[in-house]
Amino acid sequence: MRLNYGRTFTLGLGFMVISITWSIYNAFVPVFYERFVQSGTLIGLLMITDNIIGITLQPWISHRSDKTWNRFGRRMPYILIGAPLGAVLFGLIPFHTSLWMLVAIALAMNVAMGLYRAPTVALMPDITPRPLRSQANGIINFMGGLGALIAFFLAAPLFRKGEHLPFLLAAVLVFLAVGVLYWRIKEPRHLSGEQEAKEMSFTAAVGSVFGLQRRSVLYLLLAIFAWFVGYQGLEAFFTLYSINVLGVDAAAGAFTLGFFALAFLVFAIPAGFIAGRFGRRNTIRVGLGILLLVFAAAFSIRSIQVIQMLFLLGGFAWALVNVNSYPMVVEMASDAQTGTYTGLYYFFSSGAAIVGPPLMGFLRDLFGYEYLFIYAIVPVALAFILIGFVRGGEALTGGKTGAGIGAEGPAATA
Repeated sequence: MRLNYGRTFTLGLGFMVISITWSIYNAFVPVFYERFVQSGTLIGLLMITDNIIGITLQPWISHRSDKTWNRFGRRMPYILIGAPLGAVLFGLIPFHTSLWMLVAIALAMNVAMGLYRAPTVALMPDITPRPLRSQANGIINFMGGLGALIAFFLAAPLFRKGEHLPFLLAAVLVFLAVGVLYWRIKEPRHLSGEQEAKEMSFTAAVGSVFGLQRRSVLYLLLAIFAWFVGYQGLEAFFTLYSINVLGVDAAAGAFTLGFFALAFLVFAIPAGFIAGRFGRRNTIRVGLGILLLVFAAAFSIRSIQVIQMLFLLGGFAWALVNVNSYPMVVEMASDAQTGTYTGLYYFFSSGAAIVGPPLMGFLRDLFGYEYLFIYAIVPVALAFILIGFVRGGEALTGGKTGAGIGAEGPAATA
């Protein structure tokens, strides 16, 4: 059994343009907001719209895509509607003339993105054999990282020449990527467990995760929530930590975060193959363990240069964790329920993105900046413990799953 690299990289184009879009959005939309409002809290609230949609609209859309099939496919109808609509709205953002117009366009664009983001993700397990999903997800994460680099190094400089140019470039790339996806990706007509997926309501599908027979899924989702709380909180406050504790400027702090992102990009593909050799659960636990060591070492260090080297190791560890978590989640679902489980993945990861930064800010207010890495250690350590209770989620040769359809797998030591 071999991975279809051409098809996987083609699917990665969808993730690449999503990454380009969000990178430009996060970089420049706050600039537009600040021209109308001075409250950083309000700007921050406006900027988490995508995460709110991630815990509301996206899980339901993902579940609906499990039940969909027409001449365009199962996930493709959502992509063909949401992506072009989102691209048009994204291109209109810099042409706003008032705060209310900007908020309306940005909100509509976030909703449109919510229509197709999770179905695009669910395409990967639909077209990839179970034993190869970690490898495929490594390629897709690499393409997402490449999209961020394109946004920051190629599209972002265009902002100086015309504020609309990065947005229009991203919109055009979205249209091109959707055309290639529709041309090259052919969805399977039938998936195992299809009848069960069609008969199960959204509330029943979500509720089943909290049942005793599927508690491994819940442990895994809670672990995902925990490690994203630590990561998102650290990322949000590290630049301020650099200024107040390390004594460097904001540019140096942001540049240091780039070491983390660069290492993740370099190791995204190898992380999938490592899991294919040693198992997803073991690979994730090793990654979490390395992250704990990196954060503990960084807490006691006041040299930005040394922390940059630590962040290279941290980015490698984050690749081991992040690349293999989503394949592990969908491994616990039937083939026809990957959309629902994709929605659950987004619910917990997006929820962490909402909770993490405010929680870190609250702890900073209580105890100060110097304990930032300790704040990150606690949720990551909790994730390390939780992942030890997960049974299954491993792909076995022959396309079988080590956990059945969300049920408990063979016993494993924590």
